[in-house]
Amino acid sequence: MRFNAPPTGRFAAFFLACAFQLLPAAAATPPPPPPLFVLNSLDATVSVVDPLTWTEKQRIPTGKEPHHIYMTPDEKSVIVANSAGDSLTFLNPRTAEVQRVVYGIIDPYQLQFSRDMKWFVTAANRLNHVDIYRWDGKDLKLAKRITTGKTPSHIWIDATSTIAYVTMQDSDELIAVDLPTQTIKWRTATGPMPADIFGVHNDRTLLVGLTGSDGVQVFDVAGPQPKIVGKIPTGKGAHAFRSAGDGLSVFVSNRVANTVSRIDLKTLQVIESYAVPGGPDCMDLSADGKTLYVTSRWAKKLSVIDLVSRKLVRQVNVGRSPHGVWTLDHAKR
Repeated sequence: MRFNAPPTGRFAAFFLACAFQLLPAAAATPPPPPPLFVLNSLDATVSVVDPLTWTEKQRIPTGKEPHHIYMTPDEKSVIVANSAGDSLTFLNPRTAEVQRVVYGIIDPYQLQFSRDMKWFVTAANRLNHVDIYRWDGKDLKLAKRITTGKTPSHIWIDATSTIAYVTMQDSDELIAVDLPTQTIKWRTATGPMPADIFGVHNDRTLLVGLTGSDGVQVFDVAGPQPKIVGKIPTGKGAHAFRSAGDGLSVFVSNRVANTVSRIDLKTLQVIESYAVPGGPDCMDLSADGKTLYVTSRWAKKLSVIDLVSRKLVRQVNVGRSPHGVWTLDHAKR
């Protein structure tokens, strides 16, 4: 029997190239998921948490008292507001690299962009003012500083980008600020220690968490003056909101009750509740809507809730007094 000699030279190279082309292409290695950022208010750091291993990968030094975190409209940076450090730390949302630090932003406790990307508003929690900045896509320019009630807490900017609503934690008030004129349109009394705000029904209705009470106050703001139209019992220390991303419901953390409630936006009634130990505070939601990340303020933990089983599935060690939490891999806000 005759055996053909193996191919050599140019023919061999051609033969091997054709053979490799017939092999199935190797699957590209997917990039790692973006990290979770947890702000440690008493440590002046940000914990960077790996969502695959559920471990803290690193801690990033910031200015004093980082409390809240917000993304730039172009999604290229996430901003950490350092209230006692009078600064903003810009981080890469995928790599956690510090991009830059902006100083001279006075007491930025809470922060929010308008939806048209023209305005950036901060609430000065310890200095009793609201600052309105113009934003050109890169830099901030102060338009006006507005004296407010005691302890401005949280901000909600409406869909028209013309009104910023701000709660006054220690004077029990809600104010409406006209952004184009930078003036206060009205102020109204709230229940004790109002905190976060969430707009529903095309921003005709505002939900206000009452940290000094046991639920969420409901305001009708469709007319020239606001009206209190109800209260949703959720649990003691109602504090922060996070959209469920489906346009149908919203979560509220009840810091004293150690629970998170889910509110139906049509009926404005609680439809689910989850036990979260350690003083639940700020929240974020995974892109698939199945996992809720909650900072446990008094326990130095990031708590992870499986929304399918409605149970706490893990806690991750972070720094002291964890407050804001955020990830790029999130559901619609």
